[in-house]
Amino acid sequence: MIKQKTISRAIETNGIGLHTGVSVNLKLKPAPENTGYIFVRTDLDNFEIPASAEYISHCSYATTLLRRGVILSTTEHLLAALRGAGVDNCFLEIDNLEVPIMDGSSENFLEMIEQAGTIEQNAPRRFLKIKDKVVFEQGDRKMSVEPCENYEIECLIDFSHPFINRQTFNFTLSNGSFGREIASARTFGFSHEIEMLRKANLTLGGSLENAIVLTPDGMLNENPLRFADEFVRHKILDIVGDFALLGMPILGKIKAEKSGHSVHASLMSKLLKNEKAWEITEAS
Repeated sequence: MIKQKTISRAIETNGIGLHTGVSVNLKLKPAPENTGYIFVRTDLDNFEIPASAEYISHCSYATTLLRRGVILSTTEHLLAALRGAGVDNCFLEIDNLEVPIMDGSSENFLEMIEQAGTIEQNAPRRFLKIKDKVVFEQGDRKMSVEPCENYEIECLIDFSHPFINRQTFNFTLSNGSFGREIASARTFGFSHEIEMLRKANLTLGGSLENAIVLTPDGMLNENPLRFADEFVRHKILDIVGDFALLGMPILGKIKAEKSGHSVHASLMSKLLKNEKAWEITEAS
């Protein structure tokens, strides 16, 4: 039997929000069995927002949760680190409305979790086992989840840019694979989008320290890419983070083609509504 895990001790960091540009403090704390991930807005009398698909508000350039008028934005990189590290239960204390972007990947969050260490708890880990294939399509964007014995993700992206073009990556979430293959892949954007995003009061905290910024024929960053296919790996990072909102790891294979946060949310919603397509199990 695989048992649930939480972190061994509290650990904290600080940074700025990618879209808001505000300074934010973040503390991860151990949580009891069957808690899941719960965000705690310490600036709002410890108001709790469970990391659950039912609280997804909007998903333009990041995943935002909303509960009783209180929002929390850009949750995906932190949640990806927790799921990737095999942490089941954690309180995430935060004193502003956006999770800090750090270096644009999950690496800093994963390092925090590794510094704190994890401990086994008494309750068995629960999995969302996929029984039937569920598909969501939106134009040329397509995403599906189907039965599989492991948690697998097959992702394809296609951008008309010399650094990206068509990239595919197959990933299996297993012991340590997230840290080795996915965690350090950074978010990316295009220089021609920056002015539009700034006018919409987005990416106010964005810089070359926390994102790859692509020009028409190259990139503004002086440091090299961390992987030749860093872009598709980051898309998988986002998928792991968004699907953590299901509340437990899945036993299934996700296939994504030109997907994004809104497509992830739509597939999760469709999956959860089709109760014949899944079951909760304690068997791995």
